[in-house]
Amino acid sequence: MTEGKLLGIDHGLKRIGLAVCDPLRITARELTIIERKSRQEDFDRINAIARAEAVVGFIVGLPNNEAPPGAHTQADTVRLWVERFFQTTDLPIRLWDEQLSSEDAQALARLKRRKLADPIDDLAARIILQSYIDALHGGLTEEL
Repeated sequence: MTEGKLLGIDHGLKRIGLAVCDPLRITARELTIIERKSRQEDFDRINAIARAEAVVGFIVGLPNNEAPPGAHTQADTVRLWVERFFQTTDLPIRLWDEQLSSEDAQALARLKRRKLADPIDDLAARIILQSYIDALHGGLTEEL
């Protein structure tokens, strides 16, 4: 199995949650929340964090929401963002189903005794990344 830290990303319209895993890809932990500014500033900040954490790839949560045929979905927005982000990095990017990550992040926030008004984007990123590495160790997905 390939080793190296991965950066989990929960993309949002107002904030971007980030999480990182250990080099053996066993456990993810929340890292930070970026308040959205401009696309380029956001990409620069994510790439700077990736360098500082010595990550070898990105796992980006992909919403799985239904929409009428022809309607623009949140998943479309994330895919477009990833296409643009890909232009700013040499590291591989994997889209990963983020189904139920918000609900799980809310439950985790309660366990961590976070205030209801506090953002949980970093916790959602942690859950997305942990889901990926669990699937990886279970043989349910390929290496990044």
